[in-house]
Amino acid sequence: MERKAARDLPGSSLHLWSDGGALIQQGHIRGPAPSHQLQPLCRPKLCPAMWHPLGLPVLLVLAWRGLAGRCPRVCVCDNARRHVSCRSQNLPEVPAGIPQMTQRLDLQGNALKMLPPEAFVALPHLTHLDLRHCQLERVEEGAFRGLGRLLYLNLASNRLSVLYQEALDGLGSLRQLLLEHNRLEEIRPGAFGQLGSLGLLSLAHNSLVYLPDMAFQGLLQARWLRLSHNALNVVAPEALAGLPGLRRLSLDHNELQALPGEALSRPAGLVQLELGHNPLTYVGEEAGLALAALRELSLDHAALQAVGAGAFARCPRLRSLDLRSNQLGGLPPLEGVGRLRKLNLTGNPLLCDCAARPLRQWVARARVRTDGRCSEPGRLQGDALESLRAEDLRCERQAGKEEAPERRAPTRAPEEDGAAGPCPAPCVCAPDSQHGSCVNRGLRLPPSGFPEHTRLLDLRRNNFSSVPRAAFPGLARLVSLHLQDCGIGRLEPGALAGLGQLVYLYLSANRLSALSGAALRGAPRLRYLYLDGNRFTRLPGAALQVLPELFSLHLERNAVRQLALADLAGAGGLRRLYLSGNRISGVAPGPALELEKLHLDGNRLQTVPTAGLEGLPALRELQLSGNPLRALRAGAFLPVAGSLQHLYLNGTGLRKVSPGAFAGLGRELRTLFLDKNRLQTLPAMDGFSRLELITLGGNPFLCDCRLLPLHRWLTDLNLRVGATCELPASVWGQKVRAATAAFEACPGWGTQKGGGDPSHAGRHAGKSRGYRRRSGAAKCKAHRSPDRVTART
Repeated sequence: MERKAARDLPGSSLHLWSDGGALIQQGHIRGPAPSHQLQPLCRPKLCPAMWHPLGLPVLLVLAWRGLAGRCPRVCVCDNARRHVSCRSQNLPEVPAGIPQMTQRLDLQGNALKMLPPEAFVALPHLTHLDLRHCQLERVEEGAFRGLGRLLYLNLASNRLSVLYQEALDGLGSLRQLLLEHNRLEEIRPGAFGQLGSLGLLSLAHNSLVYLPDMAFQGLLQARWLRLSHNALNVVAPEALAGLPGLRRLSLDHNELQALPGEALSRPAGLVQLELGHNPLTYVGEEAGLALAALRELSLDHAALQAVGAGAFARCPRLRSLDLRSNQLGGLPPLEGVGRLRKLNLTGNPLLCDCAARPLRQWVARARVRTDGRCSEPGRLQGDALESLRAEDLRCERQAGKEEAPERRAPTRAPEEDGAAGPCPAPCVCAPDSQHGSCVNRGLRLPPSGFPEHTRLLDLRRNNFSSVPRAAFPGLARLVSLHLQDCGIGRLEPGALAGLGQLVYLYLSANRLSALSGAALRGAPRLRYLYLDGNRFTRLPGAALQVLPELFSLHLERNAVRQLALADLAGAGGLRRLYLSGNRISGVAPGPALELEKLHLDGNRLQTVPTAGLEGLPALRELQLSGNPLRALRAGAFLPVAGSLQHLYLNGTGLRKVSPGAFAGLGRELRTLFLDKNRLQTLPAMDGFSRLELITLGGNPFLCDCRLLPLHRWLTDLNLRVGATCELPASVWGQKVRAATAAFEACPGWGTQKGGGDPSHAGRHAGKSRGYRRRSGAAKCKAHRSPDRVTART
């Protein structure tokens, strides 16, 4: 080895090689050195202290302290806890100089774009790594090699579209991997093969369409797999094989048109299964769902019109079955579920006549608690099914005749006698699932001749310039109609004639600029209307007037310039309105509406539309992210202060928040997003009694006396908020709540809320606040520790 001139250690004139084969030079470990070359860089006569029996240990301690004191300029290092935070610094790469012994590294909010191989090889002691919101588009193979102790990895809210086979190599101890809110479209074979200790894998909010066989091979310890909010419509039979420890599976908010019973039965130990918000129309014994350990099953907010008596017969331990908000008029007594204790049927149009007697008798005999209420007949509307007697459930007499014979609730999917029924030549019809599909067949007109029992019809990616009158004959039982990406410019009057049971209509990514009431008049029970990605310049008010049961309207990514709430006057059942990514610059008030969600993010609003909110007394969620608001005036949200729970104001360029801007919101508000703005100061935020989440990261806060009220509020708040000081330079990068030195000279610094001697308060304020901060952090850590598989994600 070639000798190099050694520099002096801080506070000493000594130079040395350390034990363990690492060169210690000016407090830094320079790298390994072969054991046979460990030679002193000074002689005993020149540095006698080194050869004293206690000299070498003392020098090693001094060197280690120098090493621990290192910290990149753009980061905040807590050496005592071995935590480093480099949040929201627009860093293009992982910064050099992070202390080697760091255990927790927070890099969220940077611009890394890509992780190269061995990006963290200099940090072998990491246990927690946060890479959220880093604009990541690619993770190279071997990017995490060397992180054999890592337990928690958060890659959420990035731009990843593919996970390469060796991208996660080296993470054999990982317990939690969060990949939600990316753009993942496929899972490559073996992508998770090295994660044998993983307990939680979250792939929610991605673009997955298909799960191939053995997609999760290697996840032997996985307990919870989250696949919610994707576009899954095909799950291969062996997709979930190799998950012996799986206990919870979340597949809600996907596009499953039939229950993939064979695939779902592979994890034999599954206890909780969530399948809500999928366009399922029928579940029967032929679905093949066989889960001996299953206790909780959610099939809420689907399109179910029938459930077979033996649908869950091979789930003998089932205790809770959630069938809320479907289209079930009745239900047969369920077979093989002797341990069932809760059956949720709320939001279904239950027909409480003589056909419901078997269900009522079974519920009473099996001691099952059910929440279903009668929709018909009128004399029983709103009554709880379990409160009715057998004599209440009668069929009305017709023309003086005796009561009609009882109609039995369906026990299997309705089919044509003998055969499965007709099917147009270019299409595929599945009698078991009652689905018809003609996806991407180059059709110029919707085909006819589908089986009468068809519940879901998928005609995506064809070439319909228009939809003619009575385009879907003989489909009176149709529940879900998919017409996305078909080039449709017009729906003719009567286009949906005869679709009296239609609940879901997908017209996304077409060329529609207008929609008439005459076109939709044949679908009076429509609840979900998707018009996103079209050419609308205003709300199709006339069309909405013929849809009394419309619940959710999607108009994202259109060209709407003005939101006129008067256009919604005829949509009394509307609860959710999505207008993200339009060109809206104003909201004109209208009559009182019962809207609960209003998404206006990514528009051109320059002020909060306070006047437009006057008629929305039930609004719970308001999305205003990505609008050029710049400032919030006093009383901006007063019209919805009594109901609003979730408020999104992130990325709006906010520079000023007036005192009283959030007046009235303290009683109900639970989440407030103010991150990624230009705020230097904030007024007092006292009064939020139910707040569960507030984000303030990415703001250039000026930590002077004007920010003292926020500092005090944050000190007593047991929430992580991300607020850091940008000025003055003496506290740059410090958390606002911890930057005590910036506020000690402020008037009233020593005054406590409860009064008393100011000098006494000044002497003890820091100590008492420090105690509250530590105890609050400890509570938060115990409640939300990312080491736990059951932690909220």
